[in-house]
Amino acid sequence: MSLESHDHQKEEKGVSLRALLLMIALYANLIVWMLAGLIVLILPRSFVITLARAWSRYYLWLCQVVGGIKVEFRGLENIPKGPLLIASKHQSIWETFALLSLFDDPCFILKRELAYIPLFGWFLAKMRNVPIDRKGGSRTLLKLVKAAHREIHADHGRQILIFPEGTRRPPGAEPAYRFGIAQIYSGLKVPCLLIALNSGVYWPRRSLKLRRGTIVVDILPVIEPGIERQKFFDLMQEKIEEASDRLLAEARHDLGLSARA
Repeated sequence: MSLESHDHQKEEKGVSLRALLLMIALYANLIVWMLAGLIVLILPRSFVITLARAWSRYYLWLCQVVGGIKVEFRGLENIPKGPLLIASKHQSIWETFALLSLFDDPCFILKRELAYIPLFGWFLAKMRNVPIDRKGGSRTLLKLVKAAHREIHADHGRQILIFPEGTRRPPGAEPAYRFGIAQIYSGLKVPCLLIALNSGVYWPRRSLKLRRGTIVVDILPVIEPGIERQKFFDLMQEKIEEASDRLLAEARHDLGLSARA
């Protein structure tokens, strides 16, 4: 075995161990935070939102200290106040928690199965997130639009956060956006904020391997309400994909990776 191959295997083992330690630290600390924060479940919803945003900041700290993954948020000045629809690229478990800290009163559109997790589901319900059956078809979409409309106009305006592709996609994969985001946009009649990122390079989906480095989240200017659905859909996908591809190339260059990595 060559010295180069030996060094590569050592690095792969180190990365796997670091990923395992990070996952243990994240979930153990999440359980501790939820147990310590049970009291907020009987308090007004704003207390749960404050706790969730604090956990998000702690999560970013853990990712840096244990996992060697930092974050750079670009375009924070593009986040407007008040009710908002947010369409984000989804490549990794990382952004599921990381984006919480950016918004005053976030409401996630999430898969229904998460609401059934003991303890965790209680907090999701108290936050008034919107669980959906991803196989429910047009009837589910109609219920989703109604629920999102209710939440976005509650409590001085919430921010509805959705991953338009529905699930995590590998960096550089063909986009698979679902047209339901255009129907939600049309029904809510609020600005849509676009988010591009490159998290999948550093924390790939369904993987226990991490790469040290800095995840970049690029918050793009909003698309104003009132655009025809198909035009909105095409514009949203174009802008998110263009920015995400640019961030992907940037990450690969910083890490010295090939175009296929």
